[in-house]
Amino acid sequence: MGKYLMIILILLNMMCSGCVHSSKDTPKNWQWRGENRDGVYNEKGLLKQWPADGPQLLWKFEGLGEGHTSVAIAGEKIYITGMHDDILMLYVFDLTGKLLTEKETGKEWNTNWNGTRSSVCINDGKLYIFNALGTLFCLDETTLHEVWKKDLLTEFDGRNLMFGITENPLIVGDKIFMTPGGTKHNMIALNKNTGALIWSSPGKGLPSTYCSPLYIGDQSVPMVVTWMSSEEEKPGKLYENELVAFHAETGELLWSQALPSQNNINPNTPIYIDGMILAVTGYKGGSWLCRLKDGGKSAELVWKNDEMDNQMGGVIKAGDYLYGSGHFNNNWFCVDWKTGETKYKVQDIGRSNVIAADGMLYCYSEKGEMFLVKPNPEKLEIVSSFKVTLGTNQHWAHPVIYQGVLYLRHGDTLMAYKIK
Repeated sequence: MGKYLMIILILLNMMCSGCVHSSKDTPKNWQWRGENRDGVYNEKGLLKQWPADGPQLLWKFEGLGEGHTSVAIAGEKIYITGMHDDILMLYVFDLTGKLLTEKETGKEWNTNWNGTRSSVCINDGKLYIFNALGTLFCLDETTLHEVWKKDLLTEFDGRNLMFGITENPLIVGDKIFMTPGGTKHNMIALNKNTGALIWSSPGKGLPSTYCSPLYIGDQSVPMVVTWMSSEEEKPGKLYENELVAFHAETGELLWSQALPSQNNINPNTPIYIDGMILAVTGYKGGSWLCRLKDGGKSAELVWKNDEMDNQMGGVIKAGDYLYGSGHFNNNWFCVDWKTGETKYKVQDIGRSNVIAADGMLYCYSEKGEMFLVKPNPEKLEIVSSFKVTLGTNQHWAHPVIYQGVLYLRHGDTLMAYKIK
């Protein structure tokens, strides 16, 4: 009997330990739109269909203030920013939604489409927060005390943008990469611990363009890729936007690829997969697939799709197909990754932010609907949906999935839904 009792106790212990989130389960580092900045979250066992009225709302918090930032999670804590009047506030919650602390961090953008733009970046015990006025703050993760800060526009001849400079910091190793967009300091690498300048590159001398850069490390030269844009329209009323690549160790400009459109707003981070870079922009700019050559020292255009012109919601590659919404072309698209051919376009979802997890797409539309979609190259397959009724202003914040919970931010309200 004692032998069987011991077996039962061992099994119960194993079952219980699988239900508890230990500190080892939570990451030390966190960046915007997932590990590879491609919107794909490494989650398993998620619901393949939601109840008719949507998944269970675990908790909500009202009072974030104005903003479009997403949550960042590390050390069993949730971090998100918001703006009250012109003050940038940092909010810290535990995983149950309990507000642990709030901290006034600095000033924030209140000129147009007010509020916070850039999500918190967490790396090796520090929080990095970038406001739309061009100031980069580094805080200690434990004490929330300021470690250092840099005014990128003042110190590095940067130029602010019509809607406020917007960029989610990129950290690789000891470097934090930022894009002041100056003629002399086009892109810079700072020491993440001290804020000291490691290198500066004049690049193409073009302004930044609301884009968060991407690191590519599997070529013969490590690189940072981002969008840049001209300030003025050219003949034919096109802006000469360019996809540019910098050597991550030296700042050397490796290559640039002209990708013009009818506006100079290009918020979408490029997507990189197996030597191919996808760039997507709104205002009839469309989607462009480029191939890296010479170990990453050059790039060539493979195809262009004029229709899928996603402005800022991102697109997802699932299998051999791309899924995402248009901007001027207000449809939901499926596009062949290999050829650029539009497989279908429908108006059922409209403009939306999209992420993916466990083989499903999560689409948060500008009209305030959340859709669960099964990737299907033959037709749009909406499995479930629900209306987001809480919150304020625009439905622009990108969703986040973590440990079976879907985090949605709508203006001043943060919501956590159980999807596992």
